[in-house]
Amino acid sequence: MPSPASAPAGQRYMRFTDHLRHTFGCRVHKVSLDAGFTCPNRDGTVAVGGCIYCNNASFSPGNRRLSVTAQLEQGKRFLRQRYGAQKFIAYFQAYTNTYGDVHRLRDLYDEALAGEDIVGLAIGTRPDCVPDTVLDLLADYAARTYLWLELGLESGYDQTLVFLNRGHTVAAFDDAVRRAQQRHLRLCAHVIVGLPGESSADILATARYLAALRLDAVKLHHLHVVRHTVLERLYHQGKVPLLSLEDYATLVVDCLEVLSSDMIIMRLMGDAPREMLVAPTWSLDKRTALRRIELELERRDTYQGKRYSAPCTAQFPLPPGEGFSGGEGLQ
Repeated sequence: MPSPASAPAGQRYMRFTDHLRHTFGCRVHKVSLDAGFTCPNRDGTVAVGGCIYCNNASFSPGNRRLSVTAQLEQGKRFLRQRYGAQKFIAYFQAYTNTYGDVHRLRDLYDEALAGEDIVGLAIGTRPDCVPDTVLDLLADYAARTYLWLELGLESGYDQTLVFLNRGHTVAAFDDAVRRAQQRHLRLCAHVIVGLPGESSADILATARYLAALRLDAVKLHHLHVVRHTVLERLYHQGKVPLLSLEDYATLVVDCLEVLSSDMIIMRLMGDAPREMLVAPTWSLDKRTALRRIELELERRDTYQGKRYSAPCTAQFPLPPGEGFSGGEGLQ
């Protein structure tokens, strides 16, 4: 079979685990951290209530009362026992991890890097929370350690972002990417597949937009409903259709085909604890879900980058496709 240029022989897409093993020569895992940040979408700076799908308890470690050092030690013990991990990346995941004074950020990042067997940082944040002072700080770290800046986009359509109550535009993401790239930072974008109002063509347009920006990595998440969110209320009202596993696998492979072969795929689906998940229930069996994506790649005999073409520029915001609604009228 033809293989992606940057993926190991026999692999149909560029896995993050393979990239880490190639980079460090051993098994490396992220340790998720909650450093006590909040979000401008919750404190009223840009909006209130947060994104309609967001409940940080569904993916963050829930250790806000512990120090960064204590969370790292706890996480490392678990990952060593469960997966045989040898080195670790301190992953500032919960809420918006650049939303604070630069001096506070430096203290937290320094504390994380001081831990034993910590080989780098991953910083999850919003595109409207990376002023130049923060990007300069991250560039300083990137010059001396392995660092990822992870930016939440979710969709390339402003109308969808309004529906999601994101509180930022695609233009804000575009601006953040370009300023970060000027500082040679490794960039990963988060995208949700299966948002209300978006067709298959719209989802592929977002993937092509990310490819055109020449990002280093992407996380693909399926839309799932977790408890105590606005999205849960809309779902119970019958206003939020969810993808079947078969349809999701098809869309993921469609996206992989249009992404460049050297873009690292950090995730192919999201997950949530059983006690927090409302739907879809197929995501509780992550191994089966990932295998279904693999089978779709095999069925088509396809691979990441097969339909990639390098455009000269990235267009933003994306023009709505035919029949696009972006969730209009659902709230």
